[in-house]
Order: sequence, then C-alpha cells, then structure tokens
Amino acid sequence: MRDQEPAPGGPERRLSTKETAELLGVKPETVYAYVSRGQLSSRRAPGGRGSTFDAADVEALARRNRRESAASSATGGELSVRTRITLIEEDRYFFRGVDAIELAARHSYEEVAEWLWTGRLTPGVTLTAPEDTVAVASRAVNALPEHASPTDRLRVAAVAAAAEDPLRFDLSEEAVLGTARILIPTLVAALPTMPFGHQDNGTLAHRLWGRLTGHEADEASLRALDTALALLVDHDLAASTLAVRVAASARAHAYAAVSAGLGVLEGPLHGAASGLAHRLLLDVLEEGNAVPVIAAELRAGRRIPGLGHRLYPGEDPRARALFALLEQVPRAESALLAARDIVATTARHTPLHANVDLALAVLTVSCGMPATAGETIFAVARTAGWIAHALEEYGERPLRMRPSGHYVGPRPPQPVP
Repeated sequence: MRDQEPAPGGPERRLSTKETAELLGVKPETVYAYVSRGQLSSRRAPGGRGSTFDAADVEALARRNRRESAASSATGGELSVRTRITLIEEDRYFFRGVDAIELAARHSYEEVAEWLWTGRLTPGVTLTAPEDTVAVASRAVNALPEHASPTDRLRVAAVAAAAEDPLRFDLSEEAVLGTARILIPTLVAALPTMPFGHQDNGTLAHRLWGRLTGHEADEASLRALDTALALLVDHDLAASTLAVRVAASARAHAYAAVSAGLGVLEGPLHGAASGLAHRLLLDVLEEGNAVPVIAAELRAGRRIPGLGHRLYPGEDPRARALFALLEQVPRAESALLAARDIVATTARHTPLHANVDLALAVLTVSCGMPATAGETIFAVARTAGWIAHALEEYGERPLRMRPSGHYVGPRPPQPVP
C-alpha cells in the first residue's frame, strides 16, 4: 500500500518499484531504465530490500509520457502543417490541385511559380531584376573565394539583395510577391558566368544556362532545364521548406526566410544529393559498367545516390518526366544508359527506383555542367516554392511553428558543476 500524503513540511512520499511501475504503466525493468537515463532518482528502501522513488517525480514523468503519447497520436509522431500548396499521394504530386507533371510540361518555370504564388496562370510572364539590385548582389558574390559553393553564392546574393531593399520588412502579400519577382532573377544574375556562356536575355532557364555550362544552348536541352526548374519548384514540407516556414512564423522578411531554406538545402541528404549522383554517373561512364562502381560504393559503406524516395514507393514522378525529356537530347544518350545501368544493377538486391537527383545528374553530365550544377538548379527552383510557403505562413498566427521540447535529461536539482 502507498504511504499516506505527507503533512506540509513532513517527509516526502516514496513509492516502491512495483507501485512506480503501475503508475507509469510499464514493467519494473523499465523503471530502472528510467533511473539509468537520469529521468528518475531512486533510494534504497529501509532494510536494503529494493528501491523507492519520489512520488512527485514519478507523477511528473507519467504526465510527460501522457503528453508525448497524445502528441504522437494526434500527429502520427510528426509535425503536421495545413497547406494549400502541394499534395503528394500515390506516386503523384499536385500544385494547388493541378497535376504538377502536366503543369510543368505545358508551362514555363516562371508561369508555374506564379501559379504557386497566386493560384493564377499568367502566360508569358518573365522575371527581371533592377540593375542596381543585381549590381549589389554581384559585387557581394564576386568577393567570395573561388571555391565557394553555389549555395554560398546564392545565400550571399540573397543577403545583399535584402540590404538593397528598404521595403523588405513589408510582409503584405503584394510586397512579398514583388520581392519574389526580383529575388529569383537576382540570384541567377549574380552567379558567375561560364566561359562562352553569358546570357542575360530570354527565360530564366536561358539565363541560368549560361551560369551552368559553356555549351551552346539547344532547344531540347533548354526545355529539359526549364522543366526541371518547374518540377522542383516545391515538394511539400521538405526540410528546407520547414525552415522557411519557421522563419516566416517568426515574421522574418522573405529574403531572410529564403536564406534559412538555403542553409538547410546544402546538406548532402537534400539539395547536394544530385552532386553525389553526378559523380557516380561519371564513374560509371568512365568504367563502362555500373557493377564495379556500385560494389565499391557499397563496400565503402555509402548509400547509392539517386535512388529511392521516402514519399514514393514507385519511381519518383519528377525523374520519370525529366528522363522522358532527356531522351530527346542526343548528347544525353550515354548518360541515360549509365543511369539505367545503375538502377538495374542496384535492383538485383534492393527494389529502389530512380529519383529526381539521378535525373538531374543525367542533365548536368550530358550538358557539360559541373557536379554542383544540380544543387544550383534545385536552389533556384525551390526559391519560388519557399516564397509560396512564406506567404502562406504570414497569414497564420505568429510563432505558431514553436513545438514544445520533451526534456529527457537528468531531473533537477543537480549539483552545480
């Protein structure tokens, strides 16, 4: 039987191991696991038989466990955010209810971006930036070391463009849309041009082409690049997009929200994944066979880039659409065959399908682009989606993206070290 509630100022109420286990709804072994993790403190019972536990600590732990269980039941263990932008289901994805693959096939990147921002299509829309903004961003980017990554350059360009904009703190929809229409072309214009690749006219894809390769832009390759941008414009709450929404929830201006996304994008499991697939593809082309290359990767304990996606049991629809376009690019034939060899070789043991990173790698390899080009394409494309999510978040309650931490460290009071 439990001890009675102590009188004020009296001794603390202690529970036996059995009573503690019953209160927490766990086995006695789990009680001692809580002790070893510092979540409960124990004391030897009088006479040395078993342990006793402070009742207040046990009840506090039980309340924390109930809160965690309720949160997991309500959200499936993950943060859930209501959004009207992107839906992913059954190996397909939709922008504002419209099939994203069909949208990218029929409209330019700029048109898809406007659809994402406003829910309206504006045929022939182009994005241009003021010369003064481009000049400021370009000077900042040119001051970086030569080995700076594409994301470094884009992040610096965004910061410089923000400093040039005295109205950046205006979070009205009209002002944020104005920012978006200036920021994206500024990011592209601030990137260094490749030899013989300078191009500041035409669509955004045409202007970006000259920053990625010195090869002449043919119609089929340009269409593949423009479609890649449109396909990558958004993908629900990816890690970088969540970072953008957290920043927007704190009412950071659009430039700062985009900078938050760029910071997360640089991880090898996100925007930089296409660079890993690019290098793998080059190794397969050099070897002439995927088998020894895949074997070497697995022997080194590395996962094979460009394969599998947690949201798509089947083939990534973005990869499927981009591969179809790349089949119309004559110089992409060998890279496409190498990509198929990678998929077929890996599929002998693991049923993984190609994802958009492998498709991007085929594009960048076949068009003479560096390994970092896929990351640049990804970042420029996704900036439009980040703006759409920031706009949506500005319409929500401020600071709602503030989850509560579940403390699992040692219970206080602990001695001061």
